[in-house]
Amino acid sequence: MAASIRLLVRRVLRRSSAVVSSAAGGWRLSARCCAQLSCRSFSDEAAEKSTHFGFETVPEAEKAKKVYKVFENVAQKYDVMNDAMSLGIHRLWKDALLHAMHPQPGVRLLDVAGGTGDIAFRFLEYVAYQKERQSRRTANSAQTPSWQDISDNYLGNREGEDEGEEFGPRKSRVVVCDINKEMLKVGQQKAQRVGLADGVSWVVGDAEELPFDDNQFDIYTIAFGLRNVTHVELALQEAVRVLKPGGRFMCLEFSKVANPILARLYDAYSFQVIPVLGEVIAGDWKSYQYLVESIRKFPAQEELKELLEDAGFCCVRYHNLTGGVVSLHSGFKL
Repeated sequence: MAASIRLLVRRVLRRSSAVVSSAAGGWRLSARCCAQLSCRSFSDEAAEKSTHFGFETVPEAEKAKKVYKVFENVAQKYDVMNDAMSLGIHRLWKDALLHAMHPQPGVRLLDVAGGTGDIAFRFLEYVAYQKERQSRRTANSAQTPSWQDISDNYLGNREGEDEGEEFGPRKSRVVVCDINKEMLKVGQQKAQRVGLADGVSWVVGDAEELPFDDNQFDIYTIAFGLRNVTHVELALQEAVRVLKPGGRFMCLEFSKVANPILARLYDAYSFQVIPVLGEVIAGDWKSYQYLVESIRKFPAQEELKELLEDAGFCCVRYHNLTGGVVSLHSGFKL
């Protein structure tokens, strides 16, 4: 109940803080109150409460700042470290997310905590491949379409008009929303290098109070970012809010390994190797020590499933990857 009240107050007192660096799809951002008012009773309550920052106990008000500093420090080496820490397997985990999502042309995606754009770029490439397959099937189906085919195609295109696009199907677009400007900067630079700048919008925003109107997106994804949120329940409520009815939530996150032998090997690797890699590659031992510890503090598979159901998602399921090192949770908004 307290979490719901805090969320309501935050929505009323939101400030004009959303920053859109590259708008490729005419996204509607919710109105922001420019007043500098704050709810002192809730601020005092948050200051008194504590939470975890890895294995360290800190005031809730400080966690977001500490997490921000971690990712600000590792932003430039983030992708390199992902490859080093996971031996490249993170790419397979993200590919598994896209295959489970199976997005079709016209879908609108919100990728939260996706600063460097890995999910966004995979999404655009996957949709482009699906669109090409559809075009080939259409071309091969009939050399001479009937008048009915022509009429249906015309009407379909008319229905697909969207935000200034004339006589064409609605384009797939993705918004990458991240609270950390440095991570977004890295993502934008990558987008330019790989030629995928079109179709992506980059927005500074907090997962606990997203700067978007209700019922905006077909799919919401968050990959390896939910464990860094201070109030997971609030982030899940926001995910429900911004999704369209029938929209899908998908979370890729480190989880709990069931096999005891694999769990011991995983713990040894995590605590003894990953921080060393962080120091050697990124010159930052502490940030990667936190990342390892944050994984152990995150809810296990069944617990996260319950949190998703409590937030209002239905048909919630999860699938373990690499023996439970990572799990993929999915749910739908009715």
